[in-house]
Amino acid sequence: MGDSAVVALNSLLRGASIDDHAEALDLAGAAVRAAKGRAAHLAAAQHTRVVALLNLDRFDDALRAIAEGGDALARTCAFEKAYALYKTGDLEAAEAVLRNAAVATGRAQRGLKHIAAQVAYRAEKFEQAAAAYRDLGVDEGGAKYGEENDLRINLSATNAQLEWQGKGWAVPGQEKQPGREDLEAFETAYNAACGCISRGDFAKASVFLKRSRDLCEATDELDEEEKKAELVPIIVQQAYVFTKLGKLDEAAGLQRSLNLDDAPDSSAKVVARTNSLVLQAESNPYLAQRLAESLPEGKGNDRLFEYQGSVLRRNRYVLNLQVQKFPGVEKSTSRILAKEPVPAISSSKCNLGILGAAAACQLQTGQEALRHILPLLETRPDDVGLLLTVIQLYIQLQNPGPAISLLEAFFKRLETATTPDHADVRFAPGLVALAVSLYRTQGRHSAIRNELAKAAAHWQKKTGPAASGAGTSLLREAGIELLRSSHPADLAAAGEAFSYLVAAQPGDRAAKAGLVASFATTDFSKAQPYLDALPAVEDLTRGVDVAALLEAGVAVAPSAAHAQAARGKKRPHEDEEAGKEKQQQQQQQQQPAAKKRRKRKLPKSYDPSKQPDPERWLPLRDRSSYRPKGKKGKKRAADATQGGVVREEETLELAGGAGSVKVEKAPAAGGGAGKKKKKGKK
Repeated sequence: MGDSAVVALNSLLRGASIDDHAEALDLAGAAVRAAKGRAAHLAAAQHTRVVALLNLDRFDDALRAIAEGGDALARTCAFEKAYALYKTGDLEAAEAVLRNAAVATGRAQRGLKHIAAQVAYRAEKFEQAAAAYRDLGVDEGGAKYGEENDLRINLSATNAQLEWQGKGWAVPGQEKQPGREDLEAFETAYNAACGCISRGDFAKASVFLKRSRDLCEATDELDEEEKKAELVPIIVQQAYVFTKLGKLDEAAGLQRSLNLDDAPDSSAKVVARTNSLVLQAESNPYLAQRLAESLPEGKGNDRLFEYQGSVLRRNRYVLNLQVQKFPGVEKSTSRILAKEPVPAISSSKCNLGILGAAAACQLQTGQEALRHILPLLETRPDDVGLLLTVIQLYIQLQNPGPAISLLEAFFKRLETATTPDHADVRFAPGLVALAVSLYRTQGRHSAIRNELAKAAAHWQKKTGPAASGAGTSLLREAGIELLRSSHPADLAAAGEAFSYLVAAQPGDRAAKAGLVASFATTDFSKAQPYLDALPAVEDLTRGVDVAALLEAGVAVAPSAAHAQAARGKKRPHEDEEAGKEKQQQQQQQQQPAAKKRRKRKLPKSYDPSKQPDPERWLPLRDRSSYRPKGKKGKKRAADATQGGVVREEETLELAGGAGSVKVEKAPAAGGGAGKKKKKGKK
């Protein structure tokens, strides 16, 4: 019985086709049961059963069958086990199997390289996946027969994902622009359109999507059901592109034409239904919020990529804010951000901080929003999104001083940390650009140069593709800003920045020009090798009328401080004067007419030939002609002698012969009038 089962299995395998997988599984199971005790026959039967299960998409059963076979079968079925783990979404276990297989064999087999590239793609390690696909294209004499189209499709999809991930610098220039062969298959045309969408080129993406849809509908390699499944993501992207181009009617028509019930890709269903909620959110946010909560979350390989999941999460939080679920949004966002070991500067994490701030202030703005958010910033000082929200509110209030203070305090906390991740956050290009913009509002050019010099020095120490991608734009701007200074240290820092750029990108003519400008006056030997790469001065100035330029003069845009000083010193412009006069006339017309002043008349006794009194403006008592009048009333009666006390006067001579003065004579001391009568005893 056992030999007949093995013979039947071998005969089936020799003439097997793609339709024999179920029968192969039955015969392999019978052969496994019959071949117990015979290792050679048992291993072949178990291997056949695993392959049949994979072809029937029974990946969990295939993993159980491999586990039942022991370590020997696991080593033999390394490719099958890695593929089954990849399909079930256990990417870490798949990577471990691939590493062990590569160590055991000394080098990875070609099939294992394909699985490794797919696992890296699904794990969102797109740089690693792109490198694997490029190696497969050139390894062992190039792609094998039938692999060329698949490798081109997978590589273009990986490049599009790199663009969406913000790592466009990792895509070679020759791979960014699609070639003619990329427009011959609907898969590569679709991937080329995705690359254009990630770069914001929606017009070109619309053309490529139309080409992809036409090729998919015209192909003979797919049946009608397969065509419908392949058209779903194409139409979803078309609707998105039309929305970005402002063609809302076309986008709505495409959205209505989708039949998502028959689509096998659950992630495409979630994206399409999320896009359809945009119109419902405008009319009824409560209904849209309930529908968003009902959207399923994919599992395994059906789950969304991180950038897709972050957008979906952000949309749900926005809908929750619209229906005033503020405490829930604040608690959820803070819980996610608390898991970050260092301040997160990714757009998805910063969006969470911004949404948490919006929930904390309950969608208020201005000073009232700051009153709620500033205490929250004290408890979460490393929340970059929250910090950016506070800075934006201060800028809207035209108060950049506290914004700069908060940003500088955040930088100091990062500088005190010793981990490299904190240093990368400290000199992130976006945060450095924010600091430069804030300093520029206050005219602090020395602070701008210091900030850019420190950032350039940091990124020059970094190595690897990440450093070249994140720091290239920052080094370029830092070098340009430092060139504006005449200080030797700033020129030296600019030269180092441009030297780094030239080493990283030898064909960058702008970097070579900056290097020459940096060392032209300090170290000509470093600039001389790059002089030939720059265009001649005569070529640049050919066709320029120097005399006309000199006659016209050079227009220099004044800074804000200079403009304010100029407005304070110079008279206003004629147009401004005319506007002010017109405004004054309007105000006078609106006010009631004032009474006319009567013309003053001169007194009748006025004599023009007579000199006016020079003291006429002084009060009477301050004039030299003033003579006070006599005493009045009781004082005059008290001073009278009839019936009154006669006051005696005496003349006192002043010291130094200055004259004499009459004063009242003092009364005699000891007079009876001043004594009081003592009371005696009766």
